[in-house]
Amino acid sequence: MPTDEAPPPGLLPGAEPFAFPGGTDGGGTGVLLLHGFTGSPFSMRPWGEHLAAAGFAVRAPLLPGHGTRWQDCNLTTERDWVDAVSSAFDELAAECDRVVVAGLSMGGTLAIRLAELRPDDVAGLVLVNPSLLTQRLDAKLLPLLARLTPSWTPIGNDVKKAGVTELAYPRLPTRAVLGLRRLWTATRADLARVTAPLLVFRSVTDHVVEPASVRVLLADVSSADTAEVLLEDSYHVATLDNDAPRIFADSVDWIRARVPAVERKTTGELARPCMEAAAARTRATSAGEEHS
Repeated sequence: MPTDEAPPPGLLPGAEPFAFPGGTDGGGTGVLLLHGFTGSPFSMRPWGEHLAAAGFAVRAPLLPGHGTRWQDCNLTTERDWVDAVSSAFDELAAECDRVVVAGLSMGGTLAIRLAELRPDDVAGLVLVNPSLLTQRLDAKLLPLLARLTPSWTPIGNDVKKAGVTELAYPRLPTRAVLGLRRLWTATRADLARVTAPLLVFRSVTDHVVEPASVRVLLADVSSADTAEVLLEDSYHVATLDNDAPRIFADSVDWIRARVPAVERKTTGELARPCMEAAAARTRATSAGEEHS
């Protein structure tokens, strides 16, 4: 059963963080899912459900300043996002033998940053259209824009599939974008520290992130195990788009292939810490409700 964390006041319906316990097929592996800038775990939930069905423990936190009002995002910095990701990683790592970090857009940037800061802890990276830079003119004018206006018109809902709408802010918080740019700069500077296995999905047509981000990433990381998969039928928010089934299936296969063969033979034993920790959380929650 999924466990949805208590939502903060003013949370947009559908933006809730979520977690799924691991099963006997997951090999004791957890997957941390990270949403993008101005987005929410809504864009990661179908992927999380697929990973959980494959037996992996899953956690998708809501990043600070997200899922409420765009004004709240302007009150946060890249440090807040990095710290939140590190805390969520620790919570999942306490339950599992290893944790793979997956992210969409800025969530991919944060996943990379975590692998730079904690190279011995991150078991693998699965990234969908990660962002590391932009060459757009409005981005170059951002320092001026941030002084003149607190928000800007975003590209918005870059999804090719008809009838699908990403849950994200209707305005781009300009001060928070300055924090995103600082995150890009710090992450690009330390790419050589990334040694974890790396799988990157890149949409051929992406109106938000330029192809240069993935080119820089693959050129500069130290990972010996890297792969890029091109998505021909999706735009930027590919986890909700036409190629989502491929992302879901390929990521499961990729993660399973990187669990050592000797460990795959005893997946039931290795998955038990994930299941027992989830059961303990459920018992603690039930006990609290009985005494409330």
